[in-house]
Amino acid sequence: VQAEDARDIANAFTGQPKSDGLSDHTVDQGKNKGLFALAGFGNKNVVLAREAVCENVRAVQTEQGLKPVDYLQDLQGVGMAFTIEMETGTGKTYTYIKTMYELNERYGWTKFVVVVPSIAIREGVLKSFESMQEHFAQEYNGKRMQYFVYNSKQLSKIDAFASDAGMHVMIINTQAFNTSMNEEKSKGAKADKAARIIFDRRDEFGSRRPIDVLSQCHPIMIIDEPQSVLGVDKGNKTRKGLAQFKPLFTLLYSATHRKDDIYNMMFRLDAIDAYNQKLVKKIEVKGIKQIGSTATNGYVYLEEIIISKGNPQARISFDVKTATGTKQTSRVVGEGFNLYDHSGELNEYRNNFIVERIDGLEGTVRFVNGTVLHEGDAVGAVNEDYLRRIQIRETIRTHLERERQLFGQNIKVLSLFFIDHVDSYRLYEGTESKGKFAKMFEEEYRNVLAELKPTFGDEAYLRYLSDPRNAAEKVHQGYFSMDKKGKVVESKGKEGENEERAFDLIMKDKERLLSLKEPVRFIFSHSALKEGWDNPNVFQICTLKNSDNETKKRQEVGRGMRLCVNQNGERQDADVLGDHVFDTNILTVIASESYDDFAKKLQTEMAEACGDRPVIITPNLFEGKPYTKA
Repeated sequence: VQAEDARDIANAFTGQPKSDGLSDHTVDQGKNKGLFALAGFGNKNVVLAREAVCENVRAVQTEQGLKPVDYLQDLQGVGMAFTIEMETGTGKTYTYIKTMYELNERYGWTKFVVVVPSIAIREGVLKSFESMQEHFAQEYNGKRMQYFVYNSKQLSKIDAFASDAGMHVMIINTQAFNTSMNEEKSKGAKADKAARIIFDRRDEFGSRRPIDVLSQCHPIMIIDEPQSVLGVDKGNKTRKGLAQFKPLFTLLYSATHRKDDIYNMMFRLDAIDAYNQKLVKKIEVKGIKQIGSTATNGYVYLEEIIISKGNPQARISFDVKTATGTKQTSRVVGEGFNLYDHSGELNEYRNNFIVERIDGLEGTVRFVNGTVLHEGDAVGAVNEDYLRRIQIRETIRTHLERERQLFGQNIKVLSLFFIDHVDSYRLYEGTESKGKFAKMFEEEYRNVLAELKPTFGDEAYLRYLSDPRNAAEKVHQGYFSMDKKGKVVESKGKEGENEERAFDLIMKDKERLLSLKEPVRFIFSHSALKEGWDNPNVFQICTLKNSDNETKKRQEVGRGMRLCVNQNGERQDADVLGDHVFDTNILTVIASESYDDFAKKLQTEMAEACGDRPVIITPNLFEGKPYTKA
């Protein structure tokens, strides 16, 4: 799929002669100019007429089953642009790196700029360049590209970008882009010094403006998540900033393009294609729903129905009276189980809370008093913290069961929690301390582990779970928002050091995070990971927050859609697993709403995203489609 997309982009310029990498300009050496002029290296201009490029594009679109454009469309003020739609988790970054190599091999183009909307995405992109370097070197006869993140303190890298014949890539995020590239603001007295540098004549840069050196190369610009980079306003500072680079052309990559910003669609791999081609995980949902709110009933939660060779059983949670007060317990029960007797005779269960019927087909438990619970239902005096605890417990239980299944395949299992407030996980009050979710997690991890361990027969996995390095307090970590300088906003003094280590582990060092030797398996995040961070081995996503309209379900599940890898980094796809891809690759969402509500919203979003797909056969369905006679 990725190779097909790279070829399609290259085919847009069929007929363009291959260049030797030398540009038509000489390098501006500034005040450090020597006796000889330096030949500039950059991307030779497109010599094809626009009509020829348009015909190439139309041919690609026809072959792809996309509607051919009537004319070549431009990104306002920037120039030629081409849209690539790829579902989250299908290898978008891999695809545009491969496209760079294809464009270089066929046309000799060497200079590229990747624009990303956030630090999170920037770190992920940088990591992809690092991890894929050897792969592409082997595929393209040992050729390697140089890549770097734009840093106003390291302008020498821009010199190398412009004065070297090799392939060079600069990665820049919009936090730097929106201020640095806004020339008007950069001249203002209050403008940030670092933000002004790209537009200033710098002594340390030979009295040159870095933007001039970059723009002489006419780089090919790749915009990752353009719906976030470009913004809605067609005349905003970001779009003006893009034009400053004088790009040869621009490639736009996303799973969720804004309809007003689609230009010359060249390739589309939507959610249905991705699933049918076994390129992403299968999704399952466990919903948590409270039914009724009266405090006169005791708290009861139906976790699951257990189907075995005998009669079906149910795992339920309920309150139990102890010497120090009331606490929750979880039990596997059969028909006839009396909650009043087993709760220490709590008065709330006096009203015939006896299990009358366990229906494995319907997934329900009916009590003698008429109360009926479906899997995921909770009834009684259930406050929000109780529901969050239930979700945490379900996530841990699902995680451990999945981990046991995949341990023999040397696959590390990760779970991701989304939370509303940072202080629910970590407190900053003079000294750093655990928030309520961190405490709940450690309590429930120990409880679930004690309950499940006797059922696990794999001795190697049991040794892994019993290792002190994998104790409850060591298997979870949090990463939260960062300021522009890369330091944690919420940090106060030395307390920030733990978060810096968490940032390095979660954002930068994915190989270590994917190693079974690294104890962290559960990650807590605020909004920072919703877009831009993902990891192929996220198998559980838990939303410990109230659902809102701003957070799309596709965005939430997108963090875990990639096919997983084993300890050797080998992708567990159809080439490895054949037809059993979905036996291993399952993403479980533990939602803060009922299964029905979550599933309906997700399906609605999928339907909207795939809205161009026909749902009924009509006579004009086949217009403009290529076909082959027998």
